[in-house]
Amino acid sequence: MFRLRRFLKNYKLQLTLGPVCKLIEAIFELFIPLITADIIDTGVKNHDVGYVLRQGGFMILLGAFGLGFALVCQKSASIASQGFGTEVRNAMFRHINKLSHAELDKIGTPSLITRMTNDINQLQLAVAMLIRLVIRAPFLVIGAVIMAICIDIKISLIFLCASPLIALVLFLIMYRSVPFFKKIQKKLDTVSLISRENLSGNRVIRAFSKQDSEQARLEEQNNELSHTAVTVGRISALLNPLTYVIAQGAIIAIVWFGAGFVKSGDLSQGEIIALVNYMTQILLAMIVVSNLVVIFTKASASAARVNEVFDTVPSVREKSSEYISVDENAPVIEFKNVSFGYADNGHALKNLNFSIKKGETVGIIGGTGSGKSTLVNLIPRFYDTSEGNVLIKGTDVREYPFKQLREKMGIVPQTAMLFAGTIKSNMQWGKKNADIDEINKALKIAQAYDFVYQNPEQLDRPVTAGGKNLSGGQRQRLTIARALVSQPEILILDDSASALDFATDAALRKSLKEETKNMTVIMVSQRVGTVRYADKIIVLDKGELVGIGKHNDLFNTCNVYKEICLSQLKPEEVLNK
Repeated sequence: MFRLRRFLKNYKLQLTLGPVCKLIEAIFELFIPLITADIIDTGVKNHDVGYVLRQGGFMILLGAFGLGFALVCQKSASIASQGFGTEVRNAMFRHINKLSHAELDKIGTPSLITRMTNDINQLQLAVAMLIRLVIRAPFLVIGAVIMAICIDIKISLIFLCASPLIALVLFLIMYRSVPFFKKIQKKLDTVSLISRENLSGNRVIRAFSKQDSEQARLEEQNNELSHTAVTVGRISALLNPLTYVIAQGAIIAIVWFGAGFVKSGDLSQGEIIALVNYMTQILLAMIVVSNLVVIFTKASASAARVNEVFDTVPSVREKSSEYISVDENAPVIEFKNVSFGYADNGHALKNLNFSIKKGETVGIIGGTGSGKSTLVNLIPRFYDTSEGNVLIKGTDVREYPFKQLREKMGIVPQTAMLFAGTIKSNMQWGKKNADIDEINKALKIAQAYDFVYQNPEQLDRPVTAGGKNLSGGQRQRLTIARALVSQPEILILDDSASALDFATDAALRKSLKEETKNMTVIMVSQRVGTVRYADKIIVLDKGELVGIGKHNDLFNTCNVYKEICLSQLKPEEVLNK
C-alpha cells in the first residue's frame, strides 16, 4: 500500500486534519470517566443535584464537541478515501489503455474489472480507516492506562497485566486468520470470473445445455469459499469471548481490590467506576484494532494486485508524439521478412514479404489459425513484429506516433463491438464532427442505410452496451460504416462480413469498389466469394505465405487456395469469366 501513497498527495490537509480531530475526540472521551467519578464522589455522595446537573451539562458539552470533531474527521476521511479511489481508478484506466494487446491478453478482462472495482474499493476503505481509527485506537489504549496510573498506581497494575494479555490474544488470532483472509480474496476472484463468464456467455451455455455443469462448477468454488470463510470465522469467533473474559476478569479484579482501597480510604467509589470505564475503553479499542488488522490485510492483498497492473510495462510504445513525414510514392503497406509469435506459442507468422499499393483491394484468406487476423493486427501496431519490418508509406510503423498511424486506418474487428448510446454517437467515434451526409454515405456503402432509416428513431435509435439489441449482421454493417465515416486511407475488414448473407456481402463489396477508389482495402475472410474479385489475394497456411496473386492464377498455381475454392464452390463456378 505504501507505493500507492502518491495518490494521496492532494489530500494532505485531510490526512492531517482528520487524525488530529479524532485525537481531540479521544482526549474528550478519556475525560468522561473522570467527570463521572467526580459526579459520584461529590454530587451523588452529597446529594447535590445542582452539582450533578452542572457536571452533567459539562459532560454533554464535551460529547457535543467530540461529535463535532468526529464529524470533521469523518468528512475528511470521506474526501480523502473517495478522492484516492477516484485517482487510483483513473490512473489505472489510463495505464490499461497504454497497454498493448499482449498485456491485456495476459492479465485478462475479468481480472482487470475486479481490480478496478473490488480491489480499489478495499483500498478506499483502508484509507478511511487510516484517518479515522489508526491513531485513535492505540491512543485510547495508552491513554486509558495512563489515566488509570494517575488515579492509582497500584491498581493500575491490573491494566498493565490485562492490556498485554488482550493484545496477545488479538495477535494470535490475527496470526492464524490473516492467511485465510488472503485466500478468501483469491477465491472471490475465481467466483467473480465464473459469474462473469456465465452472465456474458449465457446463450452459449443454454445452447449446449450446460446449465447444470456450470451450476456445479460455481457451487464447487462457492463451497471452497464458504469453507475458508467458515474456518476463519471459527478462529475469529474466539476473539470476543477470550478478550471479554480477560477484560471482565480485570474488571472483577478492579472491583475486588478496589473495595479494599475504598474501605481504607485510598480510592473513592467514583474512581472505581472510572477505572472500570477505562478497562471497557481498552477492550473496545482492542476490538477496533483487530478489525483494522483484517481491513489492512485485505487492502494489502488488493494493493499488490493493483500495483501488478501499474508494474506491467507495455511492450508496444511510441518513440515520439510528433508527426513524421512520409514518402507518398512508396507502397502504402509493405511487409519485409516479417515473423511474429505470441508468448510461448511459437511463430504465428513466418518470413512474410509482400507490398500493397494505394487504392488496391487485397483479400487475405487461409484456414483457421493460419495467421490472418495476426497479420492485420501488425499493421496498426497492436503487436510488434518479432523479426522484420512493417512499413506504411516507406516508414516503419514503430517510427509513427500512435495517433498519426491509426488516423490513417479504419479497422473493423472480427467481433462487432458497438457502445451504449445511439447509432449516431457510434458513427461519430472516428470523426466527432461528422455531419449527417457523411454518416449517411457511410451507411449506404456498408448496406446499413435501409434498416437504420426503417426504424422511426433512425439515427437516434438507442444502442445498448455491445449492441445487444441489434442482430449480428446489423452490428457488423454498423461497425463497417463507423470505420468508413472518417474516410481512412486504409480500411481493414477482419472477417467483418461473416454474419452477412451472400447477397448483402456482394452488395457491400460492389459498393466498396465503386465508392472507395482511392482507399486501400484489406479484406480478411474465409469465404472465397468475398476475396475472389480482389486486385490481389494473399494466401496463408500455418503462418506462411503460400500464394499471392489474382483468383484465377492462384487456383492454378496454389494448392492451398485450390482446396479452399473447391471446398466452397462447384468446379464450374471456380474460375472468373
